[in-house]
Amino acid sequence: MRNTINVYKALSDTNRVRILMMLKNKPLCVCEIVDILELANSTVSKHLSILRNANLIMDEKDGRWVNYRIANVNESEDISMVLAHLAEQLQNDPLIEADSKRVGAVDRFVICAPSDPVDEGAANGMA
Repeated sequence: MRNTINVYKALSDTNRVRILMMLKNKPLCVCEIVDILELANSTVSKHLSILRNANLIMDEKDGRWVNYRIANVNESEDISMVLAHLAEQLQNDPLIEADSKRVGAVDRFVICAPSDPVDEGAANGMA
């Protein structure tokens, strides 16, 4: 019963549902999700933790990024049912549609990449 409660708890927040629907499109890193949801990094991290604890998403290290993706059926017995239900219920939701468009346009190399230290030094009169 604990797994079922965790799944429903994870689905009880609009932003967590939005994250799941975004991850249906492609894996995303935290900074991409932050950019789309326009929430604080710590808030998004908490949402991701709840989704991960419910076994609805998984994370994988990729260089300096951690990518979040939808769990596969071997990792979550609930994922197929959850995604099918959400897809049916939210098929014409304007917020989900807008998020989906933003997922296609988000670029981690632009929003997540740190500035070049040489450029920062020059901008601060240190070069």
